[in-house]
Amino acid sequence: MRFFIASTLITAASAFSPTSNKTPLRPSTINSNSALDASKCGNFDFDVIIVGCGVGGHGAALHARGQSLTTAVFSGQDVGGTCVNRGCVPSKALLAASGRVREMQAEQHLSEFGITVEGEVTFDREKVAAHAKQLANKIKGNLEGSLVALEVDIVDGRGVLTGKPNEVKDESSGKVYTAKDIILAPGSVPFVPPGVTVDEKTVYTSDGALELQSVPEWVAIIGSGYIGLEFSDVYTALGSEVTFIEALPMLMPTFDREIAKQAERLLIRERPIDYRLGVFASKVTPGIPGVKPVTIEMIDAVTKEHVETLEVDAAMVATGRVPNTANMGLEDTGIEAQRGFIAVNDKMQVLTKHDDGEVVPNVYCIGDANGKMMLAHAASAQGISAVENICGRTHAVNHDAIPAACFTHPEIAMVGPTEEQAIVLAEKEGWTLGKSQGSFRANSKALAELEGNGMAKVLYNKETGKVVAVHIIGIHAADLIQECANAVAAGTTVQELSMMVHTHPTLCEVLDEAFKGAVGMSAH
Repeated sequence: MRFFIASTLITAASAFSPTSNKTPLRPSTINSNSALDASKCGNFDFDVIIVGCGVGGHGAALHARGQSLTTAVFSGQDVGGTCVNRGCVPSKALLAASGRVREMQAEQHLSEFGITVEGEVTFDREKVAAHAKQLANKIKGNLEGSLVALEVDIVDGRGVLTGKPNEVKDESSGKVYTAKDIILAPGSVPFVPPGVTVDEKTVYTSDGALELQSVPEWVAIIGSGYIGLEFSDVYTALGSEVTFIEALPMLMPTFDREIAKQAERLLIRERPIDYRLGVFASKVTPGIPGVKPVTIEMIDAVTKEHVETLEVDAAMVATGRVPNTANMGLEDTGIEAQRGFIAVNDKMQVLTKHDDGEVVPNVYCIGDANGKMMLAHAASAQGISAVENICGRTHAVNHDAIPAACFTHPEIAMVGPTEEQAIVLAEKEGWTLGKSQGSFRANSKALAELEGNGMAKVLYNKETGKVVAVHIIGIHAADLIQECANAVAAGTTVQELSMMVHTHPTLCEVLDEAFKGAVGMSAH
């Protein structure tokens, strides 16, 4: 049987209560000389209340305590949020384990090292899944421990706005808490398109996929973005066949086209993967493992006419994510969301609406819920920025300098616009776009690893020399991109970068080659 994933790309303790009328969630460890006794909150219970305890809410809480602000976090019994419990963290565990299987099964690759593996390489599915679960639990515990250590008050319930200024209600208990400032960090949930029935067993979102309840012979993945690509990497390494279902006319539609072309060659053509482009999965019906297949009816994305019906063992819905903002009191507070997204300005202050909205006093929104950049580390940066603005120090996150990565084998990473977007931007703003490349095929460290596939592409402003964007596909691309993100953030020029010394022999010399090439220099 084969495995199918389809997507339509639509496109995260103990602390005590600082006021006597509140019941501590756990025994207080705060002494009379704590920062809470020096609270700036006046008549409020807290200086800051953070609704949501994912990576964004956690980062905001840490920074708030660093500024001696009394802080409460409404965790919704989900410390760590999507990233830690159902996303970035456990998926990396699955990718690490399945990647080892892929490497040990690659006889030709191993033979070039002089290595022979005797017998069949096998894996224990349940133990692989347990590794992911144990990692998530460990990181979750670490996050909660850090909040407790910094004397953050953790409210287990889900926080909702009451419609009155400075108030947040615990949805489970009904208790109302007050704060001078409120940061909304509710995160997001998987988007399930109309017509798709999810049972989280044979038809599942990324939440269900991370449980790794089975390794189907044939899996359909609906959507070919980051999530779909990573899971195709996991499933094919563990023995599944994959079919991508993509609504747009190209795979990986949000990726730089040159990088996507290489990714298709390295991650799709060389593996048991096929795809359907320009089609919607209009109806997906769950099956019964080993008894009845999953049925997927597909229609043309333009004409809406039926084009094909697939019967597969499982289907993963990787069609993006939507804000987790339903039923949290936005309307009562005068906040008009669009498709669940909350409008904010550069200071992360909430606006009443997306077009010409007014600032809602003392309310901020960070992370996936504002839609600016749906990445865990972006949420954390926004949380820190919101606290800075709460403290009266004006700050705005430079989203153009925030990197992103897809942890396939090999990895893909990027910062800044795609080349196609950069061309449009250069024409609009009146500057000349420069482009320079480095190759893993000429890199000593990559060749030592027998991982010569891939490239790094640097896009820059020819007039100023400033780096605009960098796109990488190759071994450890996710680690290499940080140097580039720092360059974009600092406004570093290719002239300056070309004269910086990179350790030899290392993978970062791929970037050195690209930086030097931008100014007409050669790299050995």
